[in-house]
Amino acid sequence: MFVASLPPARRKKARVIDAAGLVVCPGLVDIHVHFREPGQTHKENILTGSHAAAAGGFTTVVCMPNTSPPVDNAGTIQLVKAAAARAVVRVLPTACITVGMKGEMLAPHGTLKAAGAVALTDDGVCIQSNELMRRASEYAKMFDLTILDHCQDESMTKGAVMNEGVVSTRLGLKGWPHAAEDIIVARNIILSAYSGAHIHLQHISSARSVELVRRAKQDGIRITAEATPHHLALTDESLASYDTNFKMNPPVRTEADRQAIIRGLRDGTLDCIGTDHAPHSPDEKDREFDYAPNGILGLETALPVCLEVLVRRSRFKLPAVLDLLTRRAAGVLRLPAGTLAPGAAADVCLFDPAATWTYDATRGFSKSRNSPWHGQKLTGRVQATIVGGRIVYRDGKIL
Repeated sequence: MFVASLPPARRKKARVIDAAGLVVCPGLVDIHVHFREPGQTHKENILTGSHAAAAGGFTTVVCMPNTSPPVDNAGTIQLVKAAAARAVVRVLPTACITVGMKGEMLAPHGTLKAAGAVALTDDGVCIQSNELMRRASEYAKMFDLTILDHCQDESMTKGAVMNEGVVSTRLGLKGWPHAAEDIIVARNIILSAYSGAHIHLQHISSARSVELVRRAKQDGIRITAEATPHHLALTDESLASYDTNFKMNPPVRTEADRQAIIRGLRDGTLDCIGTDHAPHSPDEKDREFDYAPNGILGLETALPVCLEVLVRRSRFKLPAVLDLLTRRAAGVLRLPAGTLAPGAAADVCLFDPAATWTYDATRGFSKSRNSPWHGQKLTGRVQATIVGGRIVYRDGKIL
């Protein structure tokens, strides 16, 4: 159909892809990834991260600024953008809310936006001062920037390594209470209502937080929120083997929390799905549970995990799930992505929803291997990823 619509001269040069049996959809969009460049490239860099994104069907990703040094000035944004120019997918930078992500002094938000930042976040380090977060919200509103916030009251989570509850008690591990998330979610809702700023809540993990967001939206407050594939699929029972590849922040919680997140996606309370792709090297993860860093890989497994949890188990319609991974994710930050509308960039994902395969993290495209889905059989696999009309991934290979 598309080839036939081209002028005759271009039609002769067009490359035809046989998509029989495949789903063709807009390239997936992820507004929450960690590519670790600059300064932590032993874990990942923008090029290898973009390879993992392409293998997962993602054509646009938004990088978090918790690098070394943090992205809190125009020069570091330019460095990220220069590295992104070599990536095989579209990689967009965010910038820090505070200088050095220290939560003490606001970074120059106007300068950061002019340099190319698409949002502000101290991701991984929640601003603890309510007054500073208020001022950040006011400046973000002034510069028409969205704040992305990792919601965590650190006074309640010192030394915590998993969800607080029956399982943490049984395992003898320090618990992270969901109240520590709920309190900051409530704080951000109040500040959004007060300032008019758009605040996006990252990786929601608590049933109470979902309900707070639901009420805020009913009141017309400019709050959006995301879920991750791992919070959709896993619970704290997954940590029974003390496998650090299941250790993340916020932690996976109870079955009741998991079901609440699914309901939040179903009724529109939660706006999109973001992977929180967080690579760590094998030697960093291969430590005692208390001392291993938080975070897991997500880009290469997000689509099959969402297909399993949402489409096959929870009876979501496939277009609704793809919408969460494309148009609605792009819409949070008003990105020109996630659609195949006339005039849009030719960013396309082709996948086989019935293909069964075993994910081997040691042979993936990320530099790191920290995935809870390593060795597991998954259903649904990306066959080709097209960015700007160019095939960048096909049949297991980066082109």
